[in-house]
Amino acid sequence: MTNKVAVAAAFLSRTNELGYNLQQSCSHILSFCESTALRSGLHIHSPVIKLDLLENLDLCNNLLSLYSKTDGIWNARKLFDEMPRKTVFAWTVMITAYTKSQELGSAVSLFEEMIASGTRPNEFTFSSVIRSCVGLRDLNYGARVHGSVIKTGFEGNSVIGSSLTDLYSKCGQIKEARELFSSLQNADTISWTMMISSLVEARKWREALQFFSEMIEAGVPPNEFTFVKLLGASSFLGLEFGKMIHSNIIVRGIPLNVVLKTSLVDFYSRFSEMGDAVRVLNSCGEPDVFLWTSAVSGFARNLRAEEAVATFLDMQGLGLQPNNFTYSAILSLCSSVRSLDLGKQIHSQTIKAGLEDSTDVGNALVDMYMKCSASEVEASRVFRAMIWPNVVSWTTLIIGLVDHGFERDCFGLLMEMVTQGVEPNVVTLCGVLRACSKLKYIRQISEIHGYLLRRHIDGDIIVANSLVDAYASSSKVDYAWNMTRSMDRRDDITYTSLVTRFNELGKHDMAISVISHMCVDGIRLDQFSLPGFISGSANLGALETGKHLHCYSVKSGLSSADSVLNGLVDMYSKCGSLEDAKKVFEEIARPDVVSWNGLVSGLASNGCISSALSAFEDMRMKGTEPDSVTFLILLSACSNGRLTEMGLEYFRSMKEIHNIEPQIEHYAHLVGILGRAGRLEEATGVVETMPLKPNALIFKTLLRACRYHRNLSLGEDMANKGLVLAPFDPAFYILLADLYDESGKPELAQKTRNLMTEKGLSKKQGQSSLEIQGKVHSFVSEDATTVDKTNGIYAEIDWIKSEIERSGYTYRSIKNASYHSAKQAAVFGLVYTSPQTPVHVVKNKIMCKDCHDFVSHMTRLVDKKITVRDGNRVHMFNNGECSCKGDETSFVSS
Repeated sequence: MTNKVAVAAAFLSRTNELGYNLQQSCSHILSFCESTALRSGLHIHSPVIKLDLLENLDLCNNLLSLYSKTDGIWNARKLFDEMPRKTVFAWTVMITAYTKSQELGSAVSLFEEMIASGTRPNEFTFSSVIRSCVGLRDLNYGARVHGSVIKTGFEGNSVIGSSLTDLYSKCGQIKEARELFSSLQNADTISWTMMISSLVEARKWREALQFFSEMIEAGVPPNEFTFVKLLGASSFLGLEFGKMIHSNIIVRGIPLNVVLKTSLVDFYSRFSEMGDAVRVLNSCGEPDVFLWTSAVSGFARNLRAEEAVATFLDMQGLGLQPNNFTYSAILSLCSSVRSLDLGKQIHSQTIKAGLEDSTDVGNALVDMYMKCSASEVEASRVFRAMIWPNVVSWTTLIIGLVDHGFERDCFGLLMEMVTQGVEPNVVTLCGVLRACSKLKYIRQISEIHGYLLRRHIDGDIIVANSLVDAYASSSKVDYAWNMTRSMDRRDDITYTSLVTRFNELGKHDMAISVISHMCVDGIRLDQFSLPGFISGSANLGALETGKHLHCYSVKSGLSSADSVLNGLVDMYSKCGSLEDAKKVFEEIARPDVVSWNGLVSGLASNGCISSALSAFEDMRMKGTEPDSVTFLILLSACSNGRLTEMGLEYFRSMKEIHNIEPQIEHYAHLVGILGRAGRLEEATGVVETMPLKPNALIFKTLLRACRYHRNLSLGEDMANKGLVLAPFDPAFYILLADLYDESGKPELAQKTRNLMTEKGLSKKQGQSSLEIQGKVHSFVSEDATTVDKTNGIYAEIDWIKSEIERSGYTYRSIKNASYHSAKQAAVFGLVYTSPQTPVHVVKNKIMCKDCHDFVSHMTRLVDKKITVRDGNRVHMFNNGECSCKGDETSFVSS
C-alpha cells in the first residue's frame, strides 16, 4: 500500500513539473511572438484551453495582447470575455486596442465596465481612455476621467498629463491645457511635443512657436517629431519661420529621417520653393514612397506639370511603386491643367497597380473626368465602379453634375447618398444649393434649410452664405435678408453674393444699400464686392455714387484690379461720361477681352459708332482675340449705325476667321440689321435657314422691322409664330397693334389690344430714375387724372409744353404719354440741379417718340445737357439735337 502511494506521489510530482514547464514554455513563446507581432503565436491558444491553463494570468494576458496586435479586435474581445479573472493589464490592453482601432465609443464603454468591476485603472488605462475622448471631442466625459485621475493619485503623471493636455487643447480649452501642462512634473520631450502638436491643430500657430521657445529655455531637447509639428505651423506663418525651423534642425544635429524630410519637402512646396524641396529630396539616402509622393504633390500643387510628371517617372525609375496618394496628386494636377489625355494614362496605370478599388484614387478620377471631359459619362462610370464611395466621392460627383448642367440629377443623387448611409457634409449641401439656385427651386432650398436647422449646422458660414445666395438668386429677397440677419457672423462673401444677385434681379438701389450693412459689420469692400457696387451705380445712372466708389478704389489700393477698372469703364460709359471712361481704360495695364468689350460697348451705346469700330480694330492690332460678346456689341453697333454691309461682314468673320459659332443672340442682331435696312426677305431667309431653332426674340425682332417698314402680311406671320413660343409676352400684341394702326387698320389694332387685356397682359410699367446729390429718385408712368400732383412735376411738364408751343417749335403731344416717367425724371433734374450740372436719366424701357421729342425741345429752351439711357441705347440731348439723329428705330411710337 505504501509503495503505491509513493508511486502515485512521484507521478503527480512529475506531472506538475511537466505542466509548470509547459506553462513556462508557452509564456516564453507568447512573449516572443507578442514582442515581434508574430501571428503564429496564436497556436498556443489551443493547448492553453486543452490543459485548462486559462487561470494562468500571464499566459492569458500575453495571448490577449497578441490577439489585439495581430488578429483583429473581435477575437481579442472574445478571449477577454472568456478570461475567468481580468487584471488591470487585460482591461488596459482591450481599451487600448479599441482606441487604436478608432472604436472610441467601445473604448469608453469598456472603461465604464472596468470601473464597475472594481478594477483600479493605471496610468496607461487612463491615457488610452483620454485619447478616446480626444477622438470623440467629448470634453465632458474627459473632464470626468480627469476627476478620476485626481482621485486615484495620478495627477502628476506625465503620460496622463500629456493626454489630458491634448484633450483640453483639441476641445478648444487652450488656457486649461496650458495650466495643466504647467502642473506636470518633469515634462519630457514627448509631453512638450504633444502640447505643441495640440496648439498647431487648434490653429494657434504663434503660440506653438512660443511654446517651442519655452521648451528650449526649459532645457528639454526637441526631437524630429517636434520639428515636424513646427513645420506644420510654419506652413501658415510664413516662409521665414519655416527656414528658421530648418536652421534649428541643422544646428541641433537632428537626424533627417524620412518623416522629417517629407515635412520639409511639403513645407517648401507650399511656398513654391521647389528648388529647396528638391534639395531635401536629393539628400535622402534610401528612396521612400511617401517622400517622393510629397515632391510630386508639391510640383502638382504649384501647377508645374512637366516637373511633376518627370518626378513621378523618376520615382518609378528608382523602383518605387507609386501609392494611392501619388496617383491622386497626379490626377489632381490633370484636373487643374485640364489634361484629359494624361488623366487617362494615369487611370490605366492605377488599374495595372491594382488601385482601382482605392477610394482616394476613385475620387481623384471622378474629379478629373468631370473637369477635363465634355461629358459626365466617364466620371459616372468610375463612380459606379467604386466599392466604398465616401462623402467626398458623392460630393465630387454632385458638384461635377452641377458644373455640367445636370442640376436636376443632383437631387436624386443626394437621396441615393442618404439612403446608402452616407451623411452629406457642408460642401455637398452647398453644391446642391447651387443647383437649386440655377433652377430657382424654392421648395428644395427650404427643405435643405430645414435639414440644416435640424442638424444644427446652419451656423456654418459657408453653408449660410450658400443659403443667402440660393434665396437671392431665386428672387426671394426677403428670405435672403432674413438669412443674412440670422447669421452669427457675416463676411465679404455674404455681401458680395447679395450685391451680385440684387444686380441680376435689377434691384440696383438695393444692391448699393448693401454698402451700409458692410460698414456696420466692419467689412471692407474688396476687389470682388466693389465691382458689384460699381455695377449697381452704373445701372442706376448714379454717377456721383460711382465717383465716390472710384475714389474709394484709389484710396484702398484697389484701383489697379482689372475687375474694378473694367467696372468703372462700364459705369462711366453708362452714365454718359465717355472721357472719364477712356481715362480709366488707359489705366488698365494689360486690357483683356472684357476690358476692350467694355470700351467698345460704351462708345457704341453712346452713339460713337465709328469710334467703337475703331477701338475694335485697336483691340485686334494689340493681339486680343474677340469673343462672342465682342460680336454681339459689334452687331448691335452696326444695327444702330445702319452699317448693314459691315454688320454682315462681322457676322461672316465670326466663324470663318475667329472660329466662333454664332448663337441665337447673334442671329437676332443679324435679323435686326437686315430688318432696319428694309431687307425683310433676306431677314426671313436667315430665320428659315439658321442652324438653331428660332426663339421668340428672333420673331419679335423681325416683327419690329415689319412695323417700321409697314409690312403687314409678314408682320402678322411673325407675330403668330412668336406667340406660339411666348403666348404671354405683351410685346407681340403691342407691336402688332402698332403695325395695324400704321397700316390703316384701327379696328384690328383695337381688337389686338382687347385680346391682350382679356389675357390679363399689360405693358411693362415705365420707370425712370436719376441721381441728385447722392440720392436716387425714381418715377413711374401714371395716368394724369388719378395722380396727386403735389410735387409739382406735372405742372412743370405742362408749363414746358406751353413754352415749346409758344416758341413756335413743332411738337404734337400724345395724350396717353403726357406724363411718362422719362419726362418726369428729366424735368425733376432740370428743376433740382444747378444750370451747369448735366442730367442723366435711366429708363427701364425703350424711350417713346413723344418723350424723345419733349426732351429734345426742352434742351432748346434751356442750356442743359440731358442724357437718357433706355433699354436700347444712350440718347444724348443738347440744344435740340440727339445723338441718335432722330432715327425712328431708336424709339417706340408711344
